Formats: sequence, C-alpha cells, structure tokens
Amino acid sequence: MTGEISLRGLVLPVGGIKEKVLAARRAGIKTVCLPARNEKDFEDVPEDTQKAMRFLWMSDIDQVLREALGIRELKLKPSPETPAGTGRISASAEFGP
Repeated sequence: MTGEISLRGLVLPVGGIKEKVLAARRAGIKTVCLPARNEKDFEDVPEDTQKAMRFLWMSDIDQVLREALGIRELKLKPSPETPAGTGRISASAEFGP
C-alpha cells in the first residue's frame, strides 16, 4: 500500500505511482493497493505491468485494513471503558476468506 490517510480515514492521492508500481514489481509483489484518486495515473504504468499485477483502488482506511490484514468484517463500536463522547472506539475483526 502506498498513500496517505486523512484524520477522517480517507485515502489521499500521492505522486509517483508509476515508479512505486515498478518498484513493487521488481520486488516480486503481485498485489498493490493504491489510492482511488490516483486511478487516472494508471495509464502511465506500462501495459505489461498492468497485466502482470493485481491493482486494488482504495478510498478509505476500512478497505485498506480489510485487504491488508485479510479481514472479512470489521466492526467498530464505542469503547466500553471510556466515557461517552470521547471518540474512542474498540474494534473486533473476523479473519479468513
């Protein structure tokens, strides 16, 4: 995964997509997660690389975590040990295909 994430969990666009994808391919990586807002830069990636790799276009952190960690379902809820309104959460996840 390459990119930046906002405080609200949005995946932000980044530069150098072609170079990052080519470096990933040289390293033997088969699947690359990229910011959805960089999809327009995909045309700069050589066609043979486009066909040889799997590209996932991410728009929020939930998508990134599900893919990167293999989570089937991510459940977020207010944390029971913190006062209401503090913005803290706890998470539980189900892993697997």
